[in-house]
Amino acid sequence: MATEADPAMATVVAENGANKVKACPATAENAGEPNSDGGKKKDGKEKPKKKSGGEKKKQDQTPKASGGKEVKKETKLGLSVKKDENFGEWYSELVLLGEMIDYYDVSGCYILRPWSYSIWETIKDFLDTEIKKLGVENGYFPLFVSQTALTREKDHVEGFAPEVAWVTKSGDTDLEMPIAVRPTSETVMYPSYAKWIRSHRDLPLKINQWNNVVRWEFKHPTPFIRSREFLWQEGHTAFATKEEADVEVHQILDLYRQVYEDYLAVPVIKGIKSEKEKFAGGLYTTTVEAFVPSTGRGIQGATSHCLGQNFAKMFDITFENKDKERVMVWQNSWGLTTRTIGVMVMVHGDDKGLVLPPKVAPVQAVVIPIPMKEFSGEVMMNASAEVVSILKGAGIRAKDDTRDVYTPPWKYNHWELKGVPLRVELGPRDFASKKVVLVRRDTGEKEAVAWDKLADRANELLQTIQKDLLEKARKERDACIEKVSCWEEFMTALNAKKMVLAPWCDETEVEEEVKKMSADGEGGAAKTLCMPFDQLPLPEGTKCFKSGKPAKRWALWGRSY
Repeated sequence: MATEADPAMATVVAENGANKVKACPATAENAGEPNSDGGKKKDGKEKPKKKSGGEKKKQDQTPKASGGKEVKKETKLGLSVKKDENFGEWYSELVLLGEMIDYYDVSGCYILRPWSYSIWETIKDFLDTEIKKLGVENGYFPLFVSQTALTREKDHVEGFAPEVAWVTKSGDTDLEMPIAVRPTSETVMYPSYAKWIRSHRDLPLKINQWNNVVRWEFKHPTPFIRSREFLWQEGHTAFATKEEADVEVHQILDLYRQVYEDYLAVPVIKGIKSEKEKFAGGLYTTTVEAFVPSTGRGIQGATSHCLGQNFAKMFDITFENKDKERVMVWQNSWGLTTRTIGVMVMVHGDDKGLVLPPKVAPVQAVVIPIPMKEFSGEVMMNASAEVVSILKGAGIRAKDDTRDVYTPPWKYNHWELKGVPLRVELGPRDFASKKVVLVRRDTGEKEAVAWDKLADRANELLQTIQKDLLEKARKERDACIEKVSCWEEFMTALNAKKMVLAPWCDETEVEEEVKKMSADGEGGAAKTLCMPFDQLPLPEGTKCFKSGKPAKRWALWGRSY
């Protein structure tokens, strides 16, 4: 358990009625975090601070010509780095300029702007509907957990101890006992489960909560991917039998697959975690694993755990079965976080900006009128509104950009940066012939469509874009999976930014040795990502790629976030 002197523990104090976290010294891990004024640190140097007072940035000013008439001058758009040249800088710029996040003055914490929060709401709406079909009910448990409850399950608390933030003061008064901010809610919820479950008639108990958690990590913070506070859902369920628990583990895991593949157009691999990588205190952990080809790193997409009876034993969660015997419940926990958004951005984004799959895009089609002398601005604005009405009538999330301070090319770049799937161009000639030009964000392909065909064609294109994004991402991912049989092949593939599928003896000592020896390669240590459920045939006599012992299964290895 962390103590107050432990640098891995955040001390939370109350200051003027507001909670404040003491800043940690600058380290290599938190380098690159923004300053309190939003300027980003780079190589130890700070960007100039924002202008104070009411002074505007020069690029936001609209100059005036003689006579006081305003002349259009636009902000500079676009990314300053390319995805394949400096992925980290590209990603940081993209989520900021794409209006996904804004920086905050507590390191590792980020503001989710409406453009990204809307995506989270779409994911939430789908998943919330589906888990309720399984009999799951939503509830809410407190943010804080007592030290006694948190330390009750030894393996569990050891797994989270370095990341736990502790409240130690109220005003100027030291608390009699520190209170933890939840890193997860097993120890928050299970004392109540022990009170609520008495008989087999009380089972199954299925509760989910949509909430936030805090994990005070000191690794390099990255928006969506690794932050000290994040949003998620966490389901906690209890059953009379292991068989029931096993069924739910896989039901939930497939819902997570659907979130990634059907909504975010990101292919994932379903599998089980190794003993070393499973949830602390659990029986086994299943996972959906994604991959970012640009970095050659895997990323854990979401997990569904069978906790077995370990927590039931620790928290005395028992029930009287039909034979009048007192027995322990079987439990599961499962969660999916706002990390999903970051994975989507990394996989689909390009040098022009975000590329949003239509199912999650806050705006699926943006109409941009192109006024010219032949028609007044008012005529074109009315025509634009009519086109939006057609699209909305077809169930498409659409809007028009009628801001007259920006030129059409500027608007094209703006909405490309934000990743809107379809751009609808409406020029004077188009208006006269009752046509529009549709432009796909993912490919840039253009086509003219008559107004009376617009609703059907726009929906067809959105469906095609959704499908094409997944197929493209799957093809790129599959090209990065290398099958090997020995250590030399393993390291060659790993250093070529591949995921590695290798026969393994399934021994923790061997996994630890692989992690240690691979750390000398380019990009850090490798670990097991999962043992895929879809296993290749393992011919008799197949040896482990590292130990030479008899292989028990194929394991997917890689460097990861």
